[in-house]
Amino acid sequence: MYTSETWYFNKSIEWEYKWKGEYGRKGEKRGERKKKTPEQVKEQNKRNKENRVRRLMKANFHENDLWITLKYQAGTKLQIEEVKKHMRKFLEKSRNAYKRRGELLKFIYRVEIGKRGSPHVHVLINRIPDADLIIKKNWEHGRVYFGLAYEEGGFRKLAEYIVKPPNDEVDEQNETKAYSTSRNLIRPEPEKKTYWRRTVEKMIKEGPKPTPGYAIDPNTIVSGVNPYTGMSYLKYEEIKLERSGQGARGKRIRGDNS
Repeated sequence: MYTSETWYFNKSIEWEYKWKGEYGRKGEKRGERKKKTPEQVKEQNKRNKENRVRRLMKANFHENDLWITLKYQAGTKLQIEEVKKHMRKFLEKSRNAYKRRGELLKFIYRVEIGKRGSPHVHVLINRIPDADLIIKKNWEHGRVYFGLAYEEGGFRKLAEYIVKPPNDEVDEQNETKAYSTSRNLIRPEPEKKTYWRRTVEKMIKEGPKPTPGYAIDPNTIVSGVNPYTGMSYLKYEEIKLERSGQGARGKRIRGDNS
């Protein structure tokens, strides 16, 4: 028996299959489970967070939304809670400015303290007309550096950055270990299904076929046996094709996929 989880986004589909037995070997029993070390548990938790944040970004943001860094004046040294207090004021003022324009503010941010104790904040925020002016006006503590989401390597790289562990060279008491989000974000949930072996066995043996109108990103295909659960797995991502005005030619779309 196979189980699948499928996440549907505007420009992509993510698939995850799991089943008993070794990858590609019909009828094999589930392998022996192994106990995870603390380091492996930590790494697994990090990957789970990356996937969760990446999907959150894909469900709520687009390629031309803003990836910004809010800086403080040189020499400023603050504790995390003081920075978060400044962020609450900044976000409230920005939320009101968006509302006056008939828009809702959406964001994901992370506070960091540099090696010399200087704080800064990384923010992914939805872009509207005059968003740059709103942000500059409402951040009162220093300069603002602007970038576009796709210019920073796409949402996969941004998600890795948002959930990265603290820098070993920085006192962990001064380094935030969590990210914060607006409450109005869509929280994507997968569509779950159960298949019998005959239904999926050919796909497992020959490899996945793309959904019509999509192309499988070969860099996302991952398969094997999880040594800690004994379950085999296959994971991959499909990218929606954009048709030109002259017919069937498709091209990869950047943006919520990377």
